[in-house]
Amino acid sequence: MSTTFGISTGELEAPPRASGFKRFLRVFLSRKIVIFGVVVILIFFVLAIFAPLLAPYSPIKQDFANRLLQPSREHLLGTDPLGRDILSRIIYGTRTSLTIGFLAVGLSAAIGMALGMVAGYFGRMTNAVIMRFVDAIMAFPGILLALIIASLLGNGLRNVIIALGVGLMPGFARLMRGQVLTVKENDYIMACNSMGASNLRIMLRHMVPNCFPTLIVAVTMLLGMTVLAEAGLSFLGVGISPPTPAWGSMVNDGYRFLQTNPVLSIAPGVAIMLVVFAFNMVGDGLRDALDPRLRGIL
Repeated sequence: MSTTFGISTGELEAPPRASGFKRFLRVFLSRKIVIFGVVVILIFFVLAIFAPLLAPYSPIKQDFANRLLQPSREHLLGTDPLGRDILSRIIYGTRTSLTIGFLAVGLSAAIGMALGMVAGYFGRMTNAVIMRFVDAIMAFPGILLALIIASLLGNGLRNVIIALGVGLMPGFARLMRGQVLTVKENDYIMACNSMGASNLRIMLRHMVPNCFPTLIVAVTMLLGMTVLAEAGLSFLGVGISPPTPAWGSMVNDGYRFLQTNPVLSIAPGVAIMLVVFAFNMVGDGLRDALDPRLRGIL
């Protein structure tokens, strides 16, 4: 081993750098509150997938002889005014909330990202037309717009997804446009243009991957908001049609019995709170882990 000024070259070698995935996990799992959020989301995913195996009773079967029972060994969270088991309805309601959350956010992200990409990349008249359309939608508060659309379309899973998807779309469009305006000024985009690469290739191969970290954080954050918005629509009676279990409608069914049987509203309310909190914490952890300013120090 050679030496330089009395110091062996082995001592001058830089320590091996951790892989990008290891650095991501190190930052993402560095806070206990984020780990708690991940665990909560995984638990609700298990409940949604294996609901028929985990639910002790049918979520829609009525039993008037056992209506409004207090929590007991047979019914851990009691029964509702129609004699249906609360725990079973919460477990099956997990399917409803997560399905609507992912499909509504996926629909709004797909449309919004496409509009924002086209507006930011081509600019000029295309940008003006698309963004004025987006601004017109954003003039309505999101929950109010979803309430109007859901009222016009009627109750049902598909209509709620459409209503929430339209309400969330402008945010994704503006976010994607801002990211594209930043990325398209980079040298590698100019090099692709000079080599004659097609616009579609540049957008799909270079723009989308570089905008993805910011967008995935936004998607995670909005999942919690979408679950909360769906619960609000169901609470107001324009969401999921009964007897399909939905956390919002369960809160509405139980608020009249808050003094005699508060579990009817508190139990689904706690489920909503946990899911929203968990998605927000995971989104916050993703934002820290995907922040390029942290990559060089981990």
